[in-house]
Amino acid sequence: MSSFFTTPASQRKRKRGDTSAAQSSAKKKKITAETLTSKPPSDRPPRAARDESISGSESADDEAPRRAGDDEALSSESDTEDETGAERRLRLAEQYLENIKGEAEAVGFDAEEIDRDLIAERLREDAAATKGRLYRHIASGLDFSAASRTLFRADTQSTTSVAVCSPYVYTVSKDITLIKWEIPAPNNLTLRKKKVSVTTKSPPSARRRPIKLLYTRGNKNEARNPKYMHHTAPILTVAASSDGKYVATGGADKRLIIWSAANLKPLRIFTQHRDAVTSLAFRRGTNQLYSSSKDRTIKTWSLDELGYMETLFGHQDEVVDIAALTLERCVSVGARDRTARLWKVVEESQLVFRGGGTSEKRKSNPRVNFTNGETTELPPRVSYAEGSIDRVAMVDEETFVTGSDNGSVSLWSLHKKKPVFTVPVAHGLDPPLRPEEASAEEIPDPRVPGEPQPRWITALATVPYSDLILSGSWDGWVRIWKVSEDKKRIDEVSVLGQIPVEEESNGYVDVPETKDQEMSARGIINDIEVFERGDRGKGGLCVVVATGKEHRFGRWKTLKGKNGAIIFEVSPREPATIGVKPMEVDSSDIQSKT
Repeated sequence: MSSFFTTPASQRKRKRGDTSAAQSSAKKKKITAETLTSKPPSDRPPRAARDESISGSESADDEAPRRAGDDEALSSESDTEDETGAERRLRLAEQYLENIKGEAEAVGFDAEEIDRDLIAERLREDAAATKGRLYRHIASGLDFSAASRTLFRADTQSTTSVAVCSPYVYTVSKDITLIKWEIPAPNNLTLRKKKVSVTTKSPPSARRRPIKLLYTRGNKNEARNPKYMHHTAPILTVAASSDGKYVATGGADKRLIIWSAANLKPLRIFTQHRDAVTSLAFRRGTNQLYSSSKDRTIKTWSLDELGYMETLFGHQDEVVDIAALTLERCVSVGARDRTARLWKVVEESQLVFRGGGTSEKRKSNPRVNFTNGETTELPPRVSYAEGSIDRVAMVDEETFVTGSDNGSVSLWSLHKKKPVFTVPVAHGLDPPLRPEEASAEEIPDPRVPGEPQPRWITALATVPYSDLILSGSWDGWVRIWKVSEDKKRIDEVSVLGQIPVEEESNGYVDVPETKDQEMSARGIINDIEVFERGDRGKGGLCVVVATGKEHRFGRWKTLKGKNGAIIFEVSPREPATIGVKPMEVDSSDIQSKT
C-alpha cells in the first residue's frame, strides 16, 4: 500500500501548473480583499493643495478684522506648553512680585516703608498664613486704654453666648431667645466724643447702640412636640458662618438648629446629640460646623448639604468648648477629664494634652502694684490645683490656649503634651466665705476657716494668627494678653473693663487705676467674640462681650450685673507710641530699687 512516506521524492514533487494556479488564486483573494476594504476615491485635493487653498482663502479675506490678542495668546500658550516645571515656578513668582509691587505703588510709600521692605514682609506673612502659623504681632499696636464702651441689651435673662459676622451680632440667652443686631460703623461711635458747638446738630444717623433687627423666641411648653421648629430649653451657644448665610444654635434641649441669617427662619433641626449642645465652631472660610455636647462626643456637619458627617469619640467627661481655624481640625476641652484634644479629621486621629497640675513649676515674673507712679512688689499668688478645663481658643494651627476653674490661662503647643506656659490666678481671687456660708449650722462657729478661691476663666478668645488673647471672668475686667515672639510665654498687656476699686475683694491691683469708672463689665462674662476693622485690622478692633448675672451652664454663681452684651471699639495706637510696651516692669529694676 503506497503512502506519502514510501513514494519516491521525484513522485512527491508538485507540478508547476498547480503552483501557478495556487499563486494566481492567492492573488485573486488578495485583490478582492483589498477592493472590499478600500474606500471609494475622494475628490479632495492633496494636502499641499489644500494648504494652498486655505492660505489663499485667508489672503482673500484680508479685509476681515483680526483680534490683536490672538497671536499673543497663541504664542503664550505655546510658550507655557514648552516650559519646564522650574520655569513655570519662576514665571509665577515674578508675576506675584509684580502684583505686590503694583499694590505698593497704588498705595504709595515713602522712605520709612522702603526701609521696612514691605514686599519681603508681605511674602513672609503669606508664607506663614499658608502654613497656619502665627505671623501678626498686633497687641502692641492697639490702644486698649482709650477703647469706647457700649452696652446693649434686650429684656432677656443671662446672655449665654455671642457670635459675630460683621456688621451683625447674634446673641442667645437662657430664656430661649435669639436676637440679631447690627453694629454701627466706628466713625459713628466717636461722634459723641468730639466737641460740637451748640448750634451744630449731630446727624440723625449717628447711633451709638447697635440696632435690633430680628428677634425669635422658643417655647418650653413644646418640649414634647418633635415637629416644633425652635428650642424648648435655654440656648447655650451660637455661631455664625463666615459667608453670612447661616447661624447655628445649640441648647440644653439636645437640639442643633440651623437658621437662615437673613430672616432667622429655621432651615434644619438636628437631634443626633444625646445631651445638651455646649459649643459650636465653624471652620474658617467654609460651611463645615463642629459641635460639642455633654454626651462626650463631637460631631461634624456640612451646612452646604445640611447634613451630618461623622462623630468623634475620646473624651471621658462633658465636652464644654471647641475651637477651629482654617485646617480641617479642631480643639476641644473635656471639663473634668482635664484634657484638651486636637482632632485631625482627615487623618482620623487625635492628640491628647493632659492638664490637671498646678502652676508651681512655672514661676512667672514678680507681681507689681502700680501706685502713684511707684512700683512695689506684691506677695506671690498661691497655686491651686486644676479641676476642670472649661475654655479653649486657637492662636494658630499649632498653638492654642485654655482656661480652667483654678483661674489659670495656659499656652499649649502641638509639640509638647504639657503646657508651655501657665498664668496662675489670672483674674484674681474671690473673698473667703462668711461663716454662715461655710457652715450649715444655725449658729456657725466664727472660727470656721475660709480661704479665698480663684475666679474661673469663663470666656476666652483670640485674634486668629496673631499674638492677641482675651480672657474673661466675673471680676469685671476683660484682660488682654500677648504671646511672646518665641511662643513660649504669655504676658499681660492691659484691660478693657474695670470695676470700681471699692468693690475689689482681694486687694490685688495688677494694673494702673483708671479714672474712667464707666469702663466696666459687671456680672459674669460668658463669651467673647472679636473681629477686626478695615484691611488686616488697620481700622482697629471690635470686641463683643456677653454678660449675665448667672453662669451660662447653671445658677450656682449669681452676681450683680446686667444681662446683655458690651461692645468695645479699640482704635490703633499712634505711630509714635507703637514701640512703647505698656505696663511692663523688669524684675531687675525692682530689685535694684529695693
